[in-house]
Amino acid sequence: MIIMAVDLGKARTGLALCDRGEVLASPLAVMQERDRGRLIEKICAAAKEAGAQRLVVGLPRNMDGTEGASAQSARETAALLEGAAGLPVDLWDERGTTITAHNYLNDTNTRGKKRKAVVDAVAATVILEDYLRARRAKGK
Repeated sequence: MIIMAVDLGKARTGLALCDRGEVLASPLAVMQERDRGRLIEKICAAAKEAGAQRLVVGLPRNMDGTEGASAQSARETAALLEGAAGLPVDLWDERGTTITAHNYLNDTNTRGKKRKAVVDAVAATVILEDYLRARRAKGK
């Protein structure tokens, strides 16, 4: 199944996609959009173009597991995406994914403007990799 992950941000949103076999997750795009309605339209268009059959939206919990305003916004956006895209949407705990993304970019010596342009898509890839690992563990 082709699954697309979404790492929501205030200014930029990262997208990642996996192959049909759910083995390889890859960065897809970074969208710069602050308006939620337009962002949902763009995500839906990207999902349709990629042939996505499921969406995974990162849920930004606090390190102690509680949820704040960002998590509530992610839940609302996920619900709107599910209706607009007509696809199942899962929320996935994204704690630590941005740190992991920055570590990957450090390993590849990606700096400056190039780093800023890709970090959100790399974070979406980390979310998707975690999600796929959990699906495999559950035998799906």
